[in-house]
Amino acid sequence: MNVNQVVEQLAADIGDRVYIDVAKWHLYLKDAKLHTGLAESFLPMCESGKIDETAVKTTLAGVKVKLGGGKQELSLADLIPAAVVGDLVRILEDCARSL
Repeated sequence: MNVNQVVEQLAADIGDRVYIDVAKWHLYLKDAKLHTGLAESFLPMCESGKIDETAVKTTLAGVKVKLGGGKQELSLADLIPAAVVGDLVRILEDCARSL
């Protein structure tokens, strides 16, 4: 599998399974158009095989999401529930194993 295919598959997995929780409303990252950029950010971690929750949270903290037409900005780390971060770690571990 070439790099583009890996990113596309990782983005699809992230987009379908990882979501932002706002007032118990789930906005999946594919619908928020955040999945591809996030997959590209996580690819080096998958390639190295060094995936841990702290590193995943650090990456999520660096991705800012504008709310209210840009009046407010929060990190993905603040918007994704802890259980879903665990799911994301498993997605990344699966990706690393497939490389």
